[in-house]
Amino acid sequence: MDETEREEPWRGSGATKGRQIGSRSEFLILEVTSQSRVYKQKLDRLLRTELRVRPRHGEFEVEILIDLNRDYPAIDLDNVAKAVLDGIKGAVFFDDSQVMRLVVEKRWAQSERVQVRAWPRQD
Repeated sequence: MDETEREEPWRGSGATKGRQIGSRSEFLILEVTSQSRVYKQKLDRLLRTELRVRPRHGEFEVEILIDLNRDYPAIDLDNVAKAVLDGIKGAVFFDDSQVMRLVVEKRWAQSERVQVRAWPRQD
């Protein structure tokens, strides 16, 4: 990931936004769930109308940051991560088996959201 790449504005509206910064894809979803169909539907709409992201071959790195309010019902990190990976599969990469490095973090916040960053792995 090249930190000198120019910051692009977020595209999309409402609860789902995305942007492409060089080869890195970023998504911001204002909902936390372990149901992959929710992420798939929200991202499909965004990718069809706002972004020109196409799946790529090769190895990827993915970071998933989950912000939760302390009052939010308990949710397992691994279930959210799998749902997110299923949601971006077919848009960023062809299959989640291409992910070679996965970082998932849960943080306390005022409101719920998921931020996803995915980029081709550099050796």
